[in-house]
Amino acid sequence: WWIGLVFAVGSLLFILGSVQTLWPRLAATAVFDPAHVFFAGSLPFTLAAYLQFFQAGNASDFPLAVAVGTPPKAVRKKWLGCRASELGWWSCLLQLQGTLCFNFSTYQALHPGPSWFSEDIWVWLPNFVGSVLFLLSGYMAFAETCHGYWRFLPRNLSWWAVFWNFGGCVSFMMSACLAVLVSGTEPVLRLQLSTWFTLLGAVGFFIGSILLLPEAATEGEKHLLPEEPPVKMG
Repeated sequence: WWIGLVFAVGSLLFILGSVQTLWPRLAATAVFDPAHVFFAGSLPFTLAAYLQFFQAGNASDFPLAVAVGTPPKAVRKKWLGCRASELGWWSCLLQLQGTLCFNFSTYQALHPGPSWFSEDIWVWLPNFVGSVLFLLSGYMAFAETCHGYWRFLPRNLSWWAVFWNFGGCVSFMMSACLAVLVSGTEPVLRLQLSTWFTLLGAVGFFIGSILLLPEAATEGEKHLLPEEPPVKMG
């Protein structure tokens, strides 16, 4: 529940930063610089990503026992738990690494470089790497929920959460591809389109985050579709 809430806060800040960039005459732009808003939004993303990674690294081996009221054997919580045989753990790990790249990118954007080349190295490149990591993470989460490469599960709340999350990852990737600088003067339309994809990605993350709240409320209850074990690697 907390993971969904914190992700939603970060998503809202990215939505605000995108809107300010697209419509710079808004009153909010005069108060909050969009670059600072994006950096502020990257921090809740990292916190939520770590909480998700922590949860995945300490996931119970006996979820059905919890559902029937029999707690599993007590284990010591690990700050950096490893469950490398599970696809969901890898998804969380890549997402956490992606958020760290966004932290670096948005922080560097607060101090623009002296040339377009330095902007590409210190701002665009970590943004691009973070977007790739998010895309891989989003698909892994989607595949784990589907228990396959692709399934349409409209009655499964978890499916909708990862579906919107993956859609946000795709939009972020499109934004990063369009944001690269190749000269000192860039087409305004392309950079605006990049910001539009950032906005769409943030909306996708926000919807996916909000869907985690009712999903958490039904934890331990019987789902509409039968439960399956986590997808194993290899």
